[in-house]
Amino acid sequence: MAGRGGGIGGQQPNIQQLMKQAQRMQQQLEAAQAELASTEVQGSAGGGLVTATLLASGELQALSIDPKVVDPDDVETLQDLIVAAVRDASRAASELTADKMGPLTSGLGGAGLGGLGLPGL
Repeated sequence: MAGRGGGIGGQQPNIQQLMKQAQRMQQQLEAAQAELASTEVQGSAGGGLVTATLLASGELQALSIDPKVVDPDDVETLQDLIVAAVRDASRAASELTADKMGPLTSGLGGAGLGGLGLPGL
């Protein structure tokens, strides 16, 4: 076998360098998660008659209902609007999470373990 260390193709990953990259990646993930935990997103339904505010982490923070949509004889419509507003906010939270976390986690599985250069993964 040619090269030092007997690694694949004569190259052996530098463990210290890999550890530094992994630590940097962990710090970036933690920072993104902390930002998401405090970022609010909104969803709405009925042309804004019902608005739901969620943290990007998914926790419901507020629900706003325009009095015009409150009809004691038609509670089902109000229920549907609430569900739709929460779903809309949840979709926005998922998109924000994907935007923030995607670049950081895109390579974690499969080839290269996030660019860490580990052979055979």
